[in-house]
Amino acid sequence: MAAPMLRWCCPGRRFAFARVGCGSCHRRGPPTGSTSNGKRGQSSVAQQPHITAQKPRKGEPEWAAVVGLEIHAQIASNSKLFSGSQVCFAAPPNSLVSFFDASLPGTLPVLNRRCVEAAVMTGLALDCHINRKSLFDRKHYFYADLPAGYQITQQRLPIAVNGSLAYSVYVGRKPSQMVTRTVRVKQIQLEQDSGKSLHDDLRSQTLIDLNRAGIGLLELVLEPDMSCGEEAATAVRELQLILQALGTSQANMAEGQLRVDANISVHRPGEPLGIRTEVKNLNSARFLAKAIDYEIQRQINELENGGEILNETRSFDFKLGCTVPMRDKEGKQDYRFMPEPNLPPLLLYDSGSLPSGADPQQVINIDQLRERLPELPRVTRQRLVQQYGMLPEHSCVLLNEVGLLEFFQNVIKETRAEPKKVTSWVLNTFLGFLKQQNLAVSESPVTPSALAELLDLLDRKAISAPAAKQVFEELWSNEGKTPAQIVAEKKLELLQDPEALEQLCRSTLEAHPDVVMDLKRGNPRAINKLIGLVRKATLGRADPTAIKEVLERQLSS
Repeated sequence: MAAPMLRWCCPGRRFAFARVGCGSCHRRGPPTGSTSNGKRGQSSVAQQPHITAQKPRKGEPEWAAVVGLEIHAQIASNSKLFSGSQVCFAAPPNSLVSFFDASLPGTLPVLNRRCVEAAVMTGLALDCHINRKSLFDRKHYFYADLPAGYQITQQRLPIAVNGSLAYSVYVGRKPSQMVTRTVRVKQIQLEQDSGKSLHDDLRSQTLIDLNRAGIGLLELVLEPDMSCGEEAATAVRELQLILQALGTSQANMAEGQLRVDANISVHRPGEPLGIRTEVKNLNSARFLAKAIDYEIQRQINELENGGEILNETRSFDFKLGCTVPMRDKEGKQDYRFMPEPNLPPLLLYDSGSLPSGADPQQVINIDQLRERLPELPRVTRQRLVQQYGMLPEHSCVLLNEVGLLEFFQNVIKETRAEPKKVTSWVLNTFLGFLKQQNLAVSESPVTPSALAELLDLLDRKAISAPAAKQVFEELWSNEGKTPAQIVAEKKLELLQDPEALEQLCRSTLEAHPDVVMDLKRGNPRAINKLIGLVRKATLGRADPTAIKEVLERQLSS
């Protein structure tokens, strides 16, 4: 059977994201089973029923938690997976719906080439095995926002399998205490998104918006190798960075472009896995961590109080900070999977198996896509550490904050200051001001050029470090002024006359004999007081290091 026809489609824009380290977690049990490849129903994790636990041995944790994830990433594509309808966030309801999206009789799917390429590139980036042949299936279930009554997915033979995702978590209180952990990627499959149900509680009605129906999704199934909320959130953040670096998904969780379902269970160490619950549709890494940690503790409390865990689907109420039941899974839903009759097998090739005379626009070459892979986040972090001599945790922050790496690199290009000084100013001063005012990097009133000019003034000792902080504050509150203009207006130039500095230091020592005596008695802090007095006399225009050198020389003479 011939390979399906492919449509051309351009990729969307790329975004970045933020990521934090992992705190203390419940110890993990042996990872067995897997999470589901179904979207709205029961997962395929074969977790064993909970058995009355024996008392743990001394030194062992009482409970072990097991967490697996199913992640749906919206593919960055101009059109949908099987139709030519445009993909656009926040468009007027039902304005981007083709006949196929509405499931009108006689309409047929046409596979989007861009979506297939996105799936292959994602699989390659996650070290997956790319199946040269994959199949499409119909998964039947009824929802008002699913007009066809089935979803086209890849249940039998997905496009990529058996990969891994490495991520770094903090294991102690110090930022330097980072370890790398790995979660296995069971499979990546292509599938359609559903429409959106809009619930109007005032009128007691539900409205349907089909703009999202048929948008291409990557479903990534991560094996239950994690054991707490922060591990899961960190893995998701790392996946976000990878998808954004590839350009395969914008992965903006606030816009629903990345949605996560978490499968959670607890058990006594050494015993079978407990009955799991699934927390659906988590659209924030912070809420993901909170939902998982809450659900772990809820299950532990329930079991310790003699209760039992139900195999159910739950949602996370972010206002209350807890999970609430949605529906139970005791009656397993029959999705009646069947081969999609309107789509032949999807065939992929490498350079060695490419048919001679094949139309390049109708064939996807895996080797060509591998050559197009960009620098991945883990490689970028390693390069930053090696190139600029920064700490690994600093490279993590630069990548995790949206737009911060680009800002840093632009400053580096325009300044003569050492990279370590640039790193310190960007991560401490600049990022600190952003967080104080809850601003994104793109909203900063201080440009990379302005910060580079300020660091140049500091580097050639035209101003002192405290004066540089004062100039930065002025830059933040007075857009349009350059650092040089602020220095001139505020008269913050460093005192360049060594004789004048010598005289000021001598006068300060003579005027404060008690502080001098305190210093001679062995109090090392007294020198800081003298430095402060000299700086006050110079209106902050003297370099503290130069002042200290002069004072020490005069005291020793």
